[in-house]
Amino acid sequence: MTISLIGLPGSGKTTVGRQLSRRLQVPFFDSDAVIEQQLGCSISEFFEREGEERFRDIEARVIDELTQVPEGVLSTGGGAVLRPENRAHLHARTQVIYLNSSPDDLFRRLRHDKNRPLLQVADPLGRLRELYLQRDPFYRETAHFQVATGRPSVSSLVNMILMQLELGGRAAPS
Repeated sequence: MTISLIGLPGSGKTTVGRQLSRRLQVPFFDSDAVIEQQLGCSISEFFEREGEERFRDIEARVIDELTQVPEGVLSTGGGAVLRPENRAHLHARTQVIYLNSSPDDLFRRLRHDKNRPLLQVADPLGRLRELYLQRDPFYRETAHFQVATGRPSVSSLVNMILMQLELGGRAAPS
């Protein structure tokens, strides 16, 4: 079984995903890292050069490939849910966990982060609020389970995810 993590930029998908994969002793995949490896440059550079649409095409191909891996934990980019085919592949092929973070919590975490292209704007908090309004319905549609990130530690979030999966009859406890 593959578990996918979705949520806004900075919600903890990569950090939680790494720890979850260690706990379950399965491979970890970060779709953004795979994309950067294939592009040979950062997503921000590619975004600037080629635009968001071209990036989303590549992201869709990578999500299609990674959702076919038989076992692992997949951390997706925050905008992966924007494309209907990504939502369909994630939901049908993996157990999807939505790491739900409020825009205010995310802003506190990300206010000094210069590596997120969508947040390099005059009003990053306003941008996070817009992204939340735009993407939250897609995250909810795609997810099998939802975990509010708030302020728990990474290990607490991992435990909450494992409990959700176990209660849902989707995974054996480790």
